[in-house]
Amino acid sequence: MTAIRVLLVDDDPLVRAGLSLMMGGAGDIEIVGEGADGYEAEALVDRTRPDVVLMDIRMPSVDGLTATERLRARADAPQVVVLTTFHADEQVLHALRAGAAGFVLKDTPPAEIVDAVRRVAAGDPVLSPAVTRQLMRHAAGTRADTRQARARDRLAALNDREREVAVAVGRGLANAEIATGLFMSVATVKTHVSRILAKLGLNNRVQIALLAYDAGLLDE
Repeated sequence: MTAIRVLLVDDDPLVRAGLSLMMGGAGDIEIVGEGADGYEAEALVDRTRPDVVLMDIRMPSVDGLTATERLRARADAPQVVVLTTFHADEQVLHALRAGAAGFVLKDTPPAEIVDAVRRVAAGDPVLSPAVTRQLMRHAAGTRADTRQARARDRLAALNDREREVAVAVGRGLANAEIATGLFMSVATVKTHVSRILAKLGLNNRVQIALLAYDAGLLDE
């Protein structure tokens, strides 16, 4: 089995050492490099070609948000998981909108961080429905009418069925739950999700959820 290649980016060497130690015991994970800021992260991605980048969000020089935006704009973008000390933070929201696959708190138990890396490498976002709702509530105070208008314009590209699936994703439902509620197969749900991502130029389900929330569809 090919090991999951992981790049660690944090300005605290003790945090990097701890992450490296906790993941070093996992036979299916390989630490391919370490960086202290977002500037180093870009060069290291070029050199090491990681599958997943664990990225601190607050760093000197180039911060994790800027680095995430730059990395996710690449054609061969690695998955990015944001490291943070806050459950609900405006910078975390920006990172998710930029394409981060989720976030983990720095005090998360080691086994859960290892599991998060595995899930992201497999294409699953690391963000529970409860945390997604918490982030959305945090964003509610800063959501402008212009953001809602832009989100509705983007969602106009979807057909009615895709729009229903997008709303269900925004409400935190799993594929099986969406299939039951909308009377379709799980395979059809997956197809709709893939089409939504492609039509809207999104990276993952978290971005679908945030866009549906911005458009006000979860209030309807």
